[in-house]
Formats: sequence, structure tokens, C-alpha cells
Amino acid sequence: MDSKIKSSPLTLRRLRQNSHVRALTRQHRVSVEQLIQPHFVVEGLKDRQAIPGLTGVYRENTETLLKQIESDLKVGANKLLLFPVPAEKAQAQFPQSKLSQSQYDFASDQIAAIKKRFGNDLWLSVDVCLCSTTNHGHCGILNEAGDHLDNGSTVSELARAAAQYAQAGADCVAPSDMMDGRIGAIREALDAKQDEKTLVMSYAAKFHSKFYGPFRLAADSAPKGENRLKDRATYQIDPGNFKDALASALRDEQEGADILMVKPGLPYLDILQSLSQEILKPWAVYEVSGEYASVELMAKEGLIAGPEAHLEAWTAFVRSGASMIITYGARNAQEWLKRL
Repeated sequence: MDSKIKSSPLTLRRLRQNSHVRALTRQHRVSVEQLIQPHFVVEGLKDRQAIPGLTGVYRENTETLLKQIESDLKVGANKLLLFPVPAEKAQAQFPQSKLSQSQYDFASDQIAAIKKRFGNDLWLSVDVCLCSTTNHGHCGILNEAGDHLDNGSTVSELARAAAQYAQAGADCVAPSDMMDGRIGAIREALDAKQDEKTLVMSYAAKFHSKFYGPFRLAADSAPKGENRLKDRATYQIDPGNFKDALASALRDEQEGADILMVKPGLPYLDILQSLSQEILKPWAVYEVSGEYASVELMAKEGLIAGPEAHLEAWTAFVRSGASMIITYGARNAQEWLKRL
């Protein structure tokens, strides 16, 4: 008699046969606590405005922003990334000139109002960049010729803005500009004010991507066509340059970033996985507007199950090393996660 035990061809499938066992054996999980909801608040806006492709996300005014946050808190979306859009745009053309203090006052007022209303019921991170505050739409101060961003003067402005936002009550400042040395300058500015609590979340590996379209409409942050510097290729990372992403992330870690980020998400899962294994810091990933909108638009045409597709993307981010996800669907997560 043959004593060898033949393995069943259903050995693997037994662990897939129903939702209970799939949940028990799942190695990578997404939770509402991991998700960060972006918000856009626009100075002088009369009524909230829908953003093309971003279902359920709006350009808010001061009043509607607070109402939306209150609604989000009820469904567990208690972590925010705020993008303030001031009405006045600064020239920011010459390295020797500084932006006026008022360029940051609108953002500071929103931060203070949010923290006064909700306190520690939420965690508030704030974008630090100059693209929404300048008339040319770039992420910093242009030289006189208009064909190059001046790194030093831009970094000085970013540090000034970050310190003001922290003083207004931000729990975290998130520089998204990709200038050299800005993390160290921001950390130094915070330390100068004896601020040991405010986190710095660096857009450490932000790529020159075509997936940012709806965001630039929402934040009024697209580079203006009349400038000689037509796009952001000279300061964002080339999609084919992994070594640049690694060098940028290592630099930001050394300069004192508390959290590092990869942006966009799905096209750069390999980058996220490699960097999260190389650098033992918490990693964020941004499911950017073009990624989110592509799912929403396909769902609108009946070509994909939208919530399930977003969940699949979020799972891929966690599987690749992210501990937090910035997504326009954070406010829907509590309901969507029931579908797993």
C-alpha cells in the first residue's frame, strides 16, 4: 500500500472560499485610521464648487469647510491635509523680494479656526508651497529672467510659512515644493520657536507627473503659460530616475523629516516599496487627483466598480510599505471598507 499522501489540488483555494477565511488570512489591511482627507479652502469663494473628476470633493469657503470637516468627523475621517488658496497672488518674481506676510494669513486663519472648533478631535496637516500664492503658479520664487526657481529665497519663504502655520495650530507641515534643503530650513525655523511638537511630512519623492490635473484646478496652482519656465520638470523628479528619488528621500530623512511621502501612488509602487525598505521612517503615499479621477470617471461610465477599485489601490499602497494614504475618498472609507 502506497503510504504517500497526495496533496489536494484545492489546498490553496480552501483559504479563499468565503469572506470569513479571507479576512482571517489577509496579510495587508486598510483602516480608516490610515487615511488622510485633502481639503481645499478658497478665499472669497461665495459658494462651494465641485471639482471635476473628484466625486464629493469641493473647493470650500471658510464656512462650508468647517461644515464639511464636521461631517467627515462623524464617519471617522479625522485626519486632514489642508490646501489654502488665497485670493491675492504675489508677484514672487525676483529672488531678493519677499512675499508679504498677508500671503500666509489666510491659511493661518483657517488653521486657527479649525483647531478652535475641533481641537484634538482631528489631526491637521497643512500643505507648504508657493504655487497657490504666486501669480505664475510655480512652487517658489522665479529669477528675474523667469526661467529658473531661485532655491535659496524659496526655501526661506517656505520656512517662514511653515513656522507661521505651526504657530497657528497645525499639527504637521507638509512641504510639497521639492526645493533642496527645505526640510532642514523648516526644522530650524520650528526649533527657533521652541516648537518640538509639529511634525514635518516631506513630499520626499514627488515626481513630474501627468496625473495632477484635477488638483491644479482645485488649488489654482497650474504654472501659467506666459512664463518662460513652462513646467515643473526642473524641480520635480523625472519618472525614470529612481536614484534621484532615493537621494531626495535620504536627504530629507537626514534633515529631520518625520514622515516621508511618495507621490503619485500607483505608477510608483516600486519606488514606494524600495524606499520604505531602505529608510525606516513612516511612509505616506498620495493617491493623486488624476489617479482618483480615473477610477471615478470609469465608474461613471459603468466600466469599473469604483469603491472596490479604490480599495484595491489602497491595499496595494499598504502592501508596498505605506502606513498612511492621502486620498480624496477618506470620507467614504468607513462605508467602503464594509465591502471587503
